[in-house]
Amino acid sequence: MPLVQAAAKRLKKLVGLDRAIAYTAMARIISIVGSTITVLLIVHFLSPVQQGYYYALLSLVSLQAIFELGFSFVVQQLAAHESVHLEYRPDGTFQGHPAAYSRLASTLQLTVRWYSRAAMVLVAVLVPLGWVFFSSHRHAADHVAWRAPWIFAAVACSATFLLTPFYSFIDGCGQVQQVAFMRMAEAAAAAVSAWIAMISHHGLYAPGMIICGQAMVGAVFLWRRRRLLAALYRYPVNEHTISWRSEVWPFQWKIAVSWICAYFTAQAFIPLLFSLSGPVQAGQMGMSLSISSYLSVLLLSWISTKATPFGQLIAQRRFVELDELFFRTMRQALGLLLLIAGAALGAVVLLGIVYPRLAHRMVPPHVFALLLVAMTCNFVVQGLAIYLRSFKREPFLYVYLATATIAVTLVALTAHRWGAMGAAVSYAISTGGVGLTSGMMIFRRFRQRGVTLPIPQATESIL
Repeated sequence: MPLVQAAAKRLKKLVGLDRAIAYTAMARIISIVGSTITVLLIVHFLSPVQQGYYYALLSLVSLQAIFELGFSFVVQQLAAHESVHLEYRPDGTFQGHPAAYSRLASTLQLTVRWYSRAAMVLVAVLVPLGWVFFSSHRHAADHVAWRAPWIFAAVACSATFLLTPFYSFIDGCGQVQQVAFMRMAEAAAAAVSAWIAMISHHGLYAPGMIICGQAMVGAVFLWRRRRLLAALYRYPVNEHTISWRSEVWPFQWKIAVSWICAYFTAQAFIPLLFSLSGPVQAGQMGMSLSISSYLSVLLLSWISTKATPFGQLIAQRRFVELDELFFRTMRQALGLLLLIAGAALGAVVLLGIVYPRLAHRMVPPHVFALLLVAMTCNFVVQGLAIYLRSFKREPFLYVYLATATIAVTLVALTAHRWGAMGAAVSYAISTGGVGLTSGMMIFRRFRQRGVTLPIPQATESIL
């Protein structure tokens, strides 16, 4: 037993596993397992055409990232930079420097105002947008009842959109492990909700059911922290406020453009294939892309859970520790990603032999390999972006803009003739040839010039 425990400790240190990563990774694993079972249920309960509608619906619901405009990451970093100067009390509230507390309260109040307005815009745009898209690309032989499932998913997405900033805010306040545990519970609720929809022969309602399942878990999580949130929300903020114009907007608009570009780089393939090559190929690409994306999201938890510690180390000017933490974490995550990606490719090849019916619902192995290459390149760029954004900066704006433009343009030009193969090649060229190359150059230049080192004056003034 001591030998086993010692080996477990060495392995834990080698891969950099802590409790926050463990919870987040478990959330991803639950999502992967849940999605795998959902895929089997899709094959059993949905036709190839319905599968195309299912993944197109999921991609359109993901448009909420555009309306969020990257504000959740901004909120996380604002909270991280201010809460580091406060002490968390046993009763669930903060105490400490009045200016830091005031700015933290101002961050929450600004966040609530922003998301309340954005949620109203989201529901007003999302419902008619999806209605027009599906109506204009419906084929005569489809006969798919998409209207009610789409309205349900869009309304559920808009309603639960209001919960998103609170998670980022609490994460930024230092409760990284607690938020990670909540995400794990959300993943389980989402999987069960999807299965219920499939088994009850309401498969196209699964996206809306997934959102509702996640919202129930999130609501319980926030209710248990109502004391902290209520105290900050009601706090009378005086002169120490967060200036949206000078502190938030210069950072947020760049994050917003980057997030929009990231959506079009990774999610626009499905609607484009749906309209240019039909719902069957869109469904194949949707299933394959979701699998490769889950691998990236799983290992990105190694880095994303460090966003709050990154921001706190920056606020304390501990830059040597910051670099050590980042590069160690990146090496660990990338090594694991390459191992798992290789295993996933082997599994897809084996799937064509042992379960050809399911294999036919996915893209061929050589196309899936291209998706894995693109996913790995995108993973590295995302990791570098998390590090640099912790300085309240977004130097990758033009990287994401160029990547998205090239990706969408190439898919639009190749999808009609080459289908999924054209989309996969376009994805690999845009993320690898453009995104990774330019991202590495910018990252190296920023670190050599020390551009990222200055701390925003508003935070520095209260120290």
